[in-house]
Amino acid sequence: MHGPGRGQGIVMPERAHSGLRGSKESMKSRETLIRLKKFQVDEKRRKVAQIEAMIAEFDRIAAELEREIKLEQDRAGIHDPGHFAYPTYAKAAMNRRENLKRSAGELKAQLDDAKAMLGEAFEELKKVEMLDERDHAREKAEENAREQAELDRIAGLRFTTNGAHA
Repeated sequence: MHGPGRGQGIVMPERAHSGLRGSKESMKSRETLIRLKKFQVDEKRRKVAQIEAMIAEFDRIAAELEREIKLEQDRAGIHDPGHFAYPTYAKAAMNRRENLKRSAGELKAQLDDAKAMLGEAFEELKKVEMLDERDHAREKAEENAREQAELDRIAGLRFTTNGAHA
C-alpha cells in the first residue's frame, strides 16, 4: 500500500474510507433502529399469539362447561333453568360459561387492536428497512463513482506521463 505513487496524491484505500466515518455511525444507528423495530414487531406478534391462546382456552373451557351443563341437566331430568329444582351446579356452570364468553368477546376486541398495532409496527419496520436498502445502494453508487474517478485520474496521469516521454 505504500508503493511508488504515495507522494503523488494518490488516495490509498485506507484513507479513502476515512470520510465515511459519519455514514458508518449513521449505519450503526440505523442498524440499531432496525433491531429495535424488529424487537417491537416480535413483541406485538407475541401479544397477538398470547391473546389468541387465551381466547382459544376460554372457548375450550366454555365448551367443556356446556357439556357438563348438559350432563347435569340430563342427570336431574330438568332442562329449564327457571324450574325451582334446576341443579345448582348447572346454574353456576352456566354463569361461568357466560362470563368466559363475555371475556372472550372482550379479548377479541383486544386482539383486533393488537393485530392493528402489529400491522403498524411491521409497516414501520419495512419503511426503515427500505430506507436502509436505499441508503446502502446510494452509498455503493457513490463509492463506485469515487473509485471510477480515481481510476480515471490515474489513467490521465499515466497518459500525460507516457505522452511526455514519447
